[in-house]
Amino acid sequence: MVRAMEKYIRPGVKSTPFCPGCGHGILMGLILRAIDELGMDMKKMLFVSGIGCAAWIPSPHYDGDTLHTLHGRALAFATGAKLYNPDLCVMVISGDGDLSSIGGNHLIHGARRNIDLKVICANNMIYGMTGGQVASTTPKGAKTATTDQGNPYRPFDLCRLVEAAGATYVARYSVVQPVALIQSIKKALRHNGFSFIEVLSPCPTQYGRRNRLDRPEELIRDLLRRCILEQEAEGLTEEERAERIITGEFVSWEK
Repeated sequence: MVRAMEKYIRPGVKSTPFCPGCGHGILMGLILRAIDELGMDMKKMLFVSGIGCAAWIPSPHYDGDTLHTLHGRALAFATGAKLYNPDLCVMVISGDGDLSSIGGNHLIHGARRNIDLKVICANNMIYGMTGGQVASTTPKGAKTATTDQGNPYRPFDLCRLVEAAGATYVARYSVVQPVALIQSIKKALRHNGFSFIEVLSPCPTQYGRRNRLDRPEELIRDLLRRCILEQEAEGLTEEERAERIITGEFVSWEK
């Protein structure tokens, strides 16, 4: 299976820059598996990313056209590319800091306009590459480089945010739910409209070490324990739901 994916990797690429235990390498492979299962032509795709760890997923690894843009501006560049060439399948792959913090305004307006973009937000709940600062997705109470006493603010629920703004395909999965995530990416690729998938991806270096999850496997176990499908959460109390991460498809309709 690994060899089968090599045709999608740029010649000369031997390794990735991701830290041991980072979930971005898993996500990188799952995206390619979704593309492979759909039999999509990489020559008709454009991958756009901003700045941050997740932005390295398509660029320079994918053997296709990639646009590595300014911090927070991936959706703006992607919108321009899609308007110029509507036949392109434009996929944005970037992090929570890039898409929802620095680029938050582009995110809500992209969803509002229901532009035909496929957006994958690799959410590690922190600014991973730029020093471990607090992000708009950092859980309340979590420690970061800029909140050493714990984050005092409630984080964004990105799926609810883009749903309220007008996105027509919205889902959330973690990298420990690979089969469901692949199916979701395939749906997003086939969807006509603004597609948004939040992917929970562990960051052992910046988030884990500061929050007593020192080993990569601890972060993986934490995700396995907390992630629960929406239909499985129906009988939980509000207090129990607050301790879990609700995953699944939340919106799926053609406008």
